[in-house]
Amino acid sequence: MSVTDDKTTSASFSAEAARRAVELARQTLQIEADAILALKSRLRDDSAEPLAQAVQAVLQCQGRTVVSGIGKSGHIGRKIAATLASTGSPSLFMHPAEASHGDLGMVTPKDVFIAISNSGETAELLAIVPIIKRMGAVIIAMTGNDDSSLARMAAVHLNVGVAKEACTLNLAPTASTTATLAMGDALAVSLLDARGFLEEDFARSHPGGALGRRLLTHVRDVMRSGEAIPAVRPDVSLSAALMEITRKGMAMTAVVDEQFRPIGVFTDGDLRRLLERGQDFTSFSIAEVMHAQPQSINQDRLAVDAVQLMEQFRINQLLVTDAEGVLTGALHIHDLTRAKVI
Repeated sequence: MSVTDDKTTSASFSAEAARRAVELARQTLQIEADAILALKSRLRDDSAEPLAQAVQAVLQCQGRTVVSGIGKSGHIGRKIAATLASTGSPSLFMHPAEASHGDLGMVTPKDVFIAISNSGETAELLAIVPIIKRMGAVIIAMTGNDDSSLARMAAVHLNVGVAKEACTLNLAPTASTTATLAMGDALAVSLLDARGFLEEDFARSHPGGALGRRLLTHVRDVMRSGEAIPAVRPDVSLSAALMEITRKGMAMTAVVDEQFRPIGVFTDGDLRRLLERGQDFTSFSIAEVMHAQPQSINQDRLAVDAVQLMEQFRINQLLVTDAEGVLTGALHIHDLTRAKVI
């Protein structure tokens, strides 16, 4: 039946067809899982293991890791290059066909070149790998055949061969691409660990992501400062303090000493609780009703630490100080929400 046959677009999908689809899905997942486990069993626990040699080559690389492949191997190569780049190993993808028409200038003698081909006989790669090798770059091949042309040319060969493809025709790259991707991830993770790559390093490569914001945003970046800080002296009246709360719009005010160090805090919640007592508080000074020893955070701490403090003490505002304990800012939970730290 032709793929354009009207029957292929029929809305009918029998129960038997559904069962077959699920069974084929299970078989596909099992075949691909087996392919990855087979890769694991091939790895030897010694310095002669090709993966260890590949890690060493990339670690010693003074340039970048250039990844190349065509077709499905190219798609996998792009992902491997992206993973390497985001985990501390400067990397880029180069299309092998475009390389023959000028893009080969991307490669330098200081680079490591990873050539990906399941057969190891991809013509576009075989046309450029000898040139790159003469240039002096280290060649790492990822193929499914130890005796392939690419494997023989490479300084390091990572065998990603599979027993069979998950495709029912044993033709479409499925298990082989999964195995290659997994080997690329194994290489990237091994390099990440060898470099001592930390969360902070990862965040610097992902400043636009949630993790980047959490690990790169400091309290000083999001706090309210200068005239926006609600602050009064302890001898002012409660009425004057309420005016400060209203002007600054943070639903609280800090109470500071002569050195502008916080000695107390008074919030809208405190005011409500005071009103519930039914007392005449018009003659009170703020020092009589404030909370002494307020919670605060250093301006150089991460904003995510401020979130944790607020959650711990169930508060919506936090005072910010410098190393000398001087009030330099104030944070509201909304400031952290706007900065997408939460």
